[in-house]
Amino acid sequence: MSPEQARERFRAGERVPTAGWCRGWTQANLIAVPRRLGYDLLLFAHLNPRACPVLDVGEPGAWSTRLFPGDLRTDLPGYRLYRDGVAVADLDDAVAEWRDDLVPVLIGCSFTFERALLAAGVPMRHLELGTNVPMYVTGVACEPVGSLAGPLVVSMRPVPEHLVKTAVEVSGRYPMVHGAPVHVGDPSAIGIADLARPDFGDPVEVRAGETPVFWACGVTPQAAVMAGKVEYAIGHLPGHMAILDTRDDDYRVNP
Repeated sequence: MSPEQARERFRAGERVPTAGWCRGWTQANLIAVPRRLGYDLLLFAHLNPRACPVLDVGEPGAWSTRLFPGDLRTDLPGYRLYRDGVAVADLDDAVAEWRDDLVPVLIGCSFTFERALLAAGVPMRHLELGTNVPMYVTGVACEPVGSLAGPLVVSMRPVPEHLVKTAVEVSGRYPMVHGAPVHVGDPSAIGIADLARPDFGDPVEVRAGETPVFWACGVTPQAAVMAGKVEYAIGHLPGHMAILDTRDDDYRVNP
């Protein structure tokens, strides 16, 4: 399926997590904030590049960007609306809520390198189960900028112990879509109390002989919006991404 075909299906009402969709095409997180916070958001991303690698930015009020030629208000499979830092609604589309002063920012997503992990023999349990990837708010603080401050969010994938090094090496070739893991092993070391209770997405089992591996996650800006009580923002529903007209391999660097 092409990105255009996927966007058409989402515009028509299909609501699903996008892991495994449009293999070979890049996926991205969406965060849109009022223009007065646009610079702060980009500086926050600059200071927290593992969590917030910026792929594209739109003009204030824009509904599309250079890499996303669809409609940002309708062509994702789910949205989350924030007022004063509180998630007040999950939306099928954001047409009525999109303001002329919103600056849309598209941030790299770890779904982009999952195809490469699979090709290297690293299993993806959430793909096997057809569920959303589990995501967790950690106890690791991001570098703050103005009102944007908060914890790092991570996604987790169970990896067989003998393939952890492979997972680190393969994902590390994609620095613009989070790159190598930020943590391997004991979740309590980064402030996660219970893997069975993710803050976003669906839980997956970590089986005997497997290690939980954690990658920085592009939901981090939404955590900053919540912690900073930002007046108004629109993000993607976690795990329900924007699919861009760029290839996964556009973001691969040679080892």
